[in-house]
Amino acid sequence: MRYAVINAGGSGTRLWPLSRASFPKQLLSVRGGKSLLRLAYERLEGFVPDEQIFVCAGTAHQQVIMEHLPELPEENFLGEPVARDTANAIGLACAVIVERDPEAVAAFVTADHVIEPVESFREALGTAFETVEAHPQMLATFGVPPTSAHTGLGYIERADPLPDAPNSAGPGGGPAVFGVTAFTEKPDAATAQAYVAGGRHLWNSGMFVWRADTLLTQLHRHLPGAYDGVTRIAKAWDTPERTTVAEKAYAELPKISIDYAVMEPAARGEDDARVVVVPMSVDWIDVGAWPALARTLANDPAHNASNAVTVLVDSEGNIVVSDDPEHLVATVGLRDTIVVHTPDVTMVCPKNDAERVKDLVARVRQTHGDRYA
Repeated sequence: MRYAVINAGGSGTRLWPLSRASFPKQLLSVRGGKSLLRLAYERLEGFVPDEQIFVCAGTAHQQVIMEHLPELPEENFLGEPVARDTANAIGLACAVIVERDPEAVAAFVTADHVIEPVESFREALGTAFETVEAHPQMLATFGVPPTSAHTGLGYIERADPLPDAPNSAGPGGGPAVFGVTAFTEKPDAATAQAYVAGGRHLWNSGMFVWRADTLLTQLHRHLPGAYDGVTRIAKAWDTPERTTVAEKAYAELPKISIDYAVMEPAARGEDDARVVVVPMSVDWIDVGAWPALARTLANDPAHNASNAVTVLVDSEGNIVVSDDPEHLVATVGLRDTIVVHTPDVTMVCPKNDAERVKDLVARVRQTHGDRYA
C-alpha cells in the first residue's frame, strides 16, 4: 500500500525572528493564511488515504502540529526526541511503517516548500510510486528543472531515461524517469551556471519515494548504527516503552542526511539499489531563508515584498515582514534590506547577508540564552 511521510523537523533559524525553536518555519502562514505544513498535507489529500499519512517532527512540536493538522491520527505523529538529520528521521518512519505493512511504498515530502501547480506535483508523485512498485530496488527522488544558477541548492545529474518506466508525467508522453549519475551539494556560481546551461542537472528537491524495506536495507548497509537504533525504536513504538527506548537510542544516532548516508553511495553503484529521478516541472520555493519567503509575499512597484502595513518612501527591493497586522513599518531611503518585526524582536539585515541570520541567532543565544531564540 502507499504511504506518505511529511518531514517537518528543523527550526528554520534563517527565518528568525519569525521562526523560533518553539514555532518553526513550517508553521508559518504563506498562502491564504495556510501554513507551509498545512499546504504540504493538502497536496497529499485524496492521493494517499488520511490514515496512511504520517508527520515526522520534534516531539516538542507535537501539540502545535496536531492543531494545524486536526485530521492527522495521533498515532501517525512520529516524534523525534532530538534532531538527528534526515537519515534518522526517514529511517525511523520506514521502520515504523514496515512494522505495520512489510510491503509498504512510502513517499517522503517536505513541510517547508511551496509547490505549484499541485497537479504537476501529483503527476510526478504518481509516476514515482508506479516506478517503485514495478522495480522494488529503485530509490526515486524528484528533481526540479532549474530556472537560475542557484548556489544554495543541491543538484542532481540525470543519466539516460529508463525505457520501461511509467511516463505519465513526461512532456509530450515521453520518458519521465531517468537514471542518476551524481549529486552535487551547493556548487559555486560558475559550476551552477554550467549545470543550467548543460541541461542535464535538476535541483534536488529533497523528496523521495521507495519501498520502506528497501530503504532500511540501504541504511543497514551504509549506516548500521542508525539502522540498529531506528529498528529498536520501531519495535517498541506501540508499547509503553516507546519514550524510554526512543530517548536512549536517539542520543546515540549519528547525525547525517539521507543524501550523504544513502543516496550518494547508491548513485555511485556501490550496491544493488538504483537511484532514479523524476523531473517535477513546478514553481518550487524552498522556503529556507528570507529571500525565498519573499517570493510568497505581495510586491509593490518598487519591488518591496511585504505582508505588513507599510509606508516606504524612496525605498526599493526590501523585504518587510510583521506578525502584527496593526503595526506600521515605515522606511526612508532604504535599499535591499530585510526588516522583520515581532513583539519581542526587530531584525534588520542586508538581503545579501540573509544566510548569516543563522549566525545571528547563534550570537543571540550566546548573549541571551533561549529567551529570544
